[in-house]
Amino acid sequence: MKHLLLIFLVLILFSSCQKEEKIYKDEIYQKPDIDPTPELVALSPEESLSKIHLPDGFKIELVANEPMVSEPIALAWDGNGRMYVAQMNTYMQDADATDENEPWSRVMLLDDTDGDGVMDKSSVFIDSLVLPRIILPLDDRVIVGVTYDRNIYSYRDTDNDGVADEKILILEDPDRDNRNLEHQDANMVWGIDNWLYVSNDPFRYRFEDDRLIRDTLPEPMPGQYGLTQDEVGRLYFSRAGGEIPALGFQQNPSYGQLTLKDHWDESFMEPWPIVGNIDVQGGLNRVREADNTLNTFTAVSGQEVYLGDKMPGAYGDLFIPEPVGRLIRRAKVKHVDGKIILENPYEKAEFIASTDPLFRPVFTSTGPDGSLYIADMYRGIIQEGNWTGKGSYLRDVVDEYGYDKFFQRGRIYRVYHEEMTPGPKPQLLDKSAGELIQYLSHPNGWWRMNAQKLIILKKDLSVVNELESIVKDNEGFFRKLFNDDIDYGLERVHALWTLEGLHAESKELVKIAMKDADPRVRAAAVRISERYLKVNDPEMIAALISMESDKDAEVLQQVVLSSRIQTEATNEMVTHIQTNNPNNELLAATTAENLNPSFSEIQMLKDKYKMMNGGSQIVAGYVIFKDFCSACHGPDGKGIDQLAPSLVGSPRVTGDPVTTIKILMNGLTGPVDGKEYNGPMAPAAQYDDTEIANVLSYIRGHLNDGGTVWRVTVGYVRDAYKDRKEYWTLKELEENPGLPADKKSK
Repeated sequence: MKHLLLIFLVLILFSSCQKEEKIYKDEIYQKPDIDPTPELVALSPEESLSKIHLPDGFKIELVANEPMVSEPIALAWDGNGRMYVAQMNTYMQDADATDENEPWSRVMLLDDTDGDGVMDKSSVFIDSLVLPRIILPLDDRVIVGVTYDRNIYSYRDTDNDGVADEKILILEDPDRDNRNLEHQDANMVWGIDNWLYVSNDPFRYRFEDDRLIRDTLPEPMPGQYGLTQDEVGRLYFSRAGGEIPALGFQQNPSYGQLTLKDHWDESFMEPWPIVGNIDVQGGLNRVREADNTLNTFTAVSGQEVYLGDKMPGAYGDLFIPEPVGRLIRRAKVKHVDGKIILENPYEKAEFIASTDPLFRPVFTSTGPDGSLYIADMYRGIIQEGNWTGKGSYLRDVVDEYGYDKFFQRGRIYRVYHEEMTPGPKPQLLDKSAGELIQYLSHPNGWWRMNAQKLIILKKDLSVVNELESIVKDNEGFFRKLFNDDIDYGLERVHALWTLEGLHAESKELVKIAMKDADPRVRAAAVRISERYLKVNDPEMIAALISMESDKDAEVLQQVVLSSRIQTEATNEMVTHIQTNNPNNELLAATTAENLNPSFSEIQMLKDKYKMMNGGSQIVAGYVIFKDFCSACHGPDGKGIDQLAPSLVGSPRVTGDPVTTIKILMNGLTGPVDGKEYNGPMAPAAQYDDTEIANVLSYIRGHLNDGGTVWRVTVGYVRDAYKDRKEYWTLKELEENPGLPADKKSK
């Protein structure tokens, strides 16, 4: 007995010893001298690799290159670690986009058969596609979506020859998508909540009974090309057309969009290339005069929240490719009172940047080996044909420098820390559901998500008891003693969502999880409780209301969001949360929508414009209009006698948006259409560019038949007239339409 007691005391002493945290090297590189007009020369993969700069301590390796891959646009792995590469083989083969829409693109299947990290086997998995843009491995099936076609298919190789020989329609939608290829759905992601999300349209999907079931959301997804999620399923979008490197990350899009001010620091929007180039769609206004380097994000795409285990200190960071800047931004993701704030950890520098002007990183992804993978299209023209037509600024640049001479190449790289070794190749496809459970606690998020997905696809309910046991108590003393590197809370999150995906989450288990010590588990449980809230379950409504005093802001936000299913029963609780957290920006914004008397009007607008590009701007603009504009212009925008004229049918409103932006920036005085009003229209320059774009989108797009206004346009106007202090008059506006000649895009 004494010996057992002694052993027990030794174990306690052992468990109390803290591991000394290792410090890994992560120092920004010495910037090279910048060449403002580099010569365009196609370098070998090895030569181009040598031109890539990254922080000391990190290592970059070539994984595949042409001719094995060509024009790679996206990467994904199946459960056995084989890499699928979506290729847009017809993309911009010249400045006129000749034959771009021909069915000549492919999905390649690559494999590393000897485990050295370099792909040594390839096959054309799917041929004759039109610009593939969705690629998502399931089990031995792969979901693929292509440009212009809203139908989605699954593909399978039934005879193991590396070529798909089974094609099944899993979502039927006969309507052709005629939008520009840059603005169509892309990058389908299996979310931790078991919904499949895409970048653009107001839809998410559930894979049930070998089919995709579509769910319509209150607003369109805010992104363009690129979509990723963090460890708890928070989605990060990007929108190159709006020059926005990251957005949509403050709440799940199933509740609509929420944008908070200052969600990145002031310097975040400025990229720092190490090579000059003027092939920028925005013209010379978008490059620094001193060295021709890009001065704002303009082509962001293919971002990734890194969830691997081979880049110490980078777990949870957001990596954003910028192919026009020939760089990849690393963003530290900070949680401040529930609000997400992005920061560049390097002063006036980027995580990855190249001096090779043909380096075009367009996609990043966490690989099964724990590395960060990069797809580089390695080409001249990166912008789509809409921007390179004859007579355009870009066409002149393409013709002068010969950007159209470089295409049909491609490189894939992986990045990891030099003091670490990439992990082993997985073999998950043949494992049972019971065997897969162990990977729900893997330090690499790729393994966790794939284990969860595969368990759900197997539909094996024999694992329910074990999953429930994990959710209830997976932190036993002896397990923690010998496995102190495991994130037990995150394992419970995955177990809970796996049960949800199996439709096996019991009400009692959800209620237990709502009281978990880990806020990530509580937040997940609240979302899962919505199944019961939708059927007016009194126990679950009471359980939700009991969480109004939770100490974690992100949990409280989820409580408020989920309570929108039961607004009448929960408004008092939401009011308490608002009152008890007066200085929390996130909770103020979230609770305000619940308690807004115009909540039903907002929901109507969301439903009306959910299929419209820019529809979310109209919804956001309505709130500003109601607060700022309606007092003078009336709630319907038709004006109030003596106070302000009608905005409905006004030629200033329906015409060039620059005119209305000018008026909002500096105000308007004097008669309007021959009628005098009590006073001038006050300026609204205190609103930021996004807010002004939103309210004008509402006025033009909802009150009239005009289009939306973009933040970038507002920025141009603000900059052009930053020194103006006087009100505008209609006479001045008519005599000076648009922007000054020296401020227009060159």
